[in-house]
Formats: sequence, C-alpha cells, structure tokens
Amino acid sequence: MTPDDSRRVSLLLGLLFGLAGMGSSSAAVALPLMGSDLGVDVGVATWSISLYALMLAVTTAVYGRISDLVGVKLPLLVGIGLMTAGALVAAFAPTYGVHLGGRLFQGAGAAAVPTLGVAALSARYDGEVKGLALGRLAGMAAAVSCLGPLAGGLVEHAFGWRVVMALPILGVLVVPFLWRALTGEGSGASLDVLGAVLVAATAAGLVLLVQSPSTGLVVALVGVLLMVLGTPLVALRVRRRPHGFLPLAVVRNATVVRSAVAATAVPAAWFGLLVSVPAVLVAHGWQAWQVGLLLVPSAVIALFVPRVAGPLLTRVGGPTALALSGVTASVALVLAAVGTAAVSPVVLGVSVVLVTMAFGLGQPALTASVGDAVSLDVRGVALGVATLLFLVGGSVGSAVVGGIGDAIGTPGALGILAVLPLLGLVALVPELRRAAAVVAD
Repeated sequence: MTPDDSRRVSLLLGLLFGLAGMGSSSAAVALPLMGSDLGVDVGVATWSISLYALMLAVTTAVYGRISDLVGVKLPLLVGIGLMTAGALVAAFAPTYGVHLGGRLFQGAGAAAVPTLGVAALSARYDGEVKGLALGRLAGMAAAVSCLGPLAGGLVEHAFGWRVVMALPILGVLVVPFLWRALTGEGSGASLDVLGAVLVAATAAGLVLLVQSPSTGLVVALVGVLLMVLGTPLVALRVRRRPHGFLPLAVVRNATVVRSAVAATAVPAAWFGLLVSVPAVLVAHGWQAWQVGLLLVPSAVIALFVPRVAGPLLTRVGGPTALALSGVTASVALVLAAVGTAAVSPVVLGVSVVLVTMAFGLGQPALTASVGDAVSLDVRGVALGVATLLFLVGGSVGSAVVGGIGDAIGTPGALGILAVLPLLGLVALVPELRRAAAVVAD
C-alpha cells in the first residue's frame, strides 16, 4: 500500500534539495565581492561555482551505489555533514585556495541530496503518486534555489559574502523531519571505488578544459590529459567490472544514456544563467539584493510548475517531456544572450523564468525515464549515473560562461550553450519515435 505522506515528504526533500542548491544560487550573487576580497577576478572566482557543481555531479553516482548497498539514511546523513562542514570552511576561508577546498567538500556532500532524495521517493511511492511527488520535489527545489540569489543578496548586504556561503548549513534542520520516511536497508551491492575515481577524473577533465580560458594553458593541458587518459580507462573498467561503479546493464541501456545526454542541456542553461545574470547586472551597478529581487518571479513560477509537470509527464511520457524541457532551455539561453548584450533586466528575468520551467519539467522527466528503464536492483545507481551526467551539464554551463565567456564575451558563451539542447533532441529521436509508436498502437 502506497503511504499517504507523499506531499509532506516530497516537499521536505525538495526543500533540502533547494538548500543544497543554494550552494550555487546564493553564492553566485556574492562572487564579485568574494573575488575582490580574496584577490581574484570574476572569471577566476567562477571556479567556486564550477568546482562545486563538478563535485556535485561526480559524487552523485557514488551516493546512488551506496544507497544500493546500505539504503538512504546513512549516506544522506554523511552527505549533509560534509555539506555543512564544507560550507563553513568556504565561508570563513582566509585564502581563495582554502575557499575552493571547502567548496569541493561542500559539493561532495550536497550530492547526496538529489540522488538519495529521488531514490527515497522512487522506493516509497508508485504510479501517479510517484510522478506527482517527483514533480513537487523538483518544483520546491527550483523555487528555493531561485530564491537563493535574493536570500544571498539580502544576507550579503547585511552581513557580507561569508555568511552567504554558509547558508546551506540550514539543511541540517530539515533532516529530522524526514528521518522516518527514509529506508535504512540496501541490497548489499558492492562499491567500486576505482571506477568512481576514474569517472570523476574524466568529468573533471572536461570542466577544466572548458573553463581553462580564464586560467591559462596549464589548466587546459591538465583537462585534456584527464580526458584522454580517463575515457579509455573508464571503458576498460566497465568491461572488467560489469557490476561496478558504471554497471554494464546501465551503460548499455540506450534509454538511460539518451535521456541523460538530452537532459544535460537543462542544468547547463540554469548554471549558465546563474553565473551570467548576476555578473552582468552587478557590473552595471546593480546591488546583489536587486539581482535577487529580479529573480523572485522565477521562484514563484517554480512553485506552480509541479502542478503542470506531473500531469504532463504522466500524459506524454518521459522522452516528450525531456524534449519540451530542452527546447524551453534553448529559448531561455537565446533570450539571455540578447539580454546580456543589451543589458536588459526584463529580458534576463524572462529567460530565468523559462529556464526554471525547463528544470522543473526536465528533472522529473529524466528520473521517470531512467527509473522505468532499469530493474529495481540497479535503480539507485542508474539514477545516480543519470544525475551525474545531468549535473556535469551544470558544471559545464558555468564553466562555459566563466571560461569561454572570458574570451568571447557572455552573449557568445550563452549562444554556444543554446546549441546543447538541439544536440539533446538528436539523441532523443529514437526514444521519441518509440513513444510515438506506443501511442499509435
């Protein structure tokens, strides 16, 4: 029998997800002041967002596999502890290097929230209730994350950027209200540490390469080296350890891979705007709290997205919902490119509203597509792998704006990001055809 607490549990998990997301959304408005205080320019300061997003991405699948091993409770507790400790280190760091170290730990801890939150809902609910719960989680997460810039701006104005960096520690207060709804039992699956390290290093190489224009040739060479060495080593590890960190059953599942690849454009758009909008407006005389106020409508919209996303997902299915999400993200990026070139707050505000809608639909659509495509014994790691690719997109988005944008300008960088959803649509074509054939039958 399906428990009747889906609304409460999904909203609390969404709140926790949103507070973890504040590690990027509230921090973004404080980057100019943080960089100035610690002696780096805005392009280099963007690493604070990119590295956070990277660690958020590469450790998601680790938590997914750990949840298969021991359940959700323990890894979520460990993750929240790491997120809290990392946020405090980043907040009170005496140097930029120490700050980045804290952000790495913070991202590694925050990664527990999206994967384990989705796994908890998928294990606890079924059918339409699960779809609605996933939609509420995404909507609440997007709303709280969108309020992050306003909260960050107000806190920064009152207390300084260091307190802004500490905001995610509020997640500790949410955990006790969720404890009974979390499972403490796993399947006993093993954890492939070497496989996790290889995947993390390869993903890190991509982000380092993309952001290297802001930091120089050495970083670019390190990125290329990690990718060139990491890619074949990951492939070899998958063949030798078919039930390891990247299970062969998941890697060979075309629906999982296509859905995850298509979905990466959505967080790329979100993180790209998260970095670019505050940077452009602050550079033109806006205060951080004013930037946050501009983004309040997107937070309000995010609260209502689940009411549309859940029923829409049930009606049209995961692939079509992912396609709609990608198209919306692309339109948002094009508008943002125009808005940054013209320094138009109205256009930028509309672009953030659109990308919020895209995220609110894309994340549950990805979860539903992947969850339905794999067996129960690998669902946790499949969701972790899909979320890994999803959030690597976010890291790439901020890296493109902070790195390539430093070389060609922010409008050009956003234009490049706008192409990603179109590539995602190409990857989705077989899934869309299959879905259309099912409807026709």
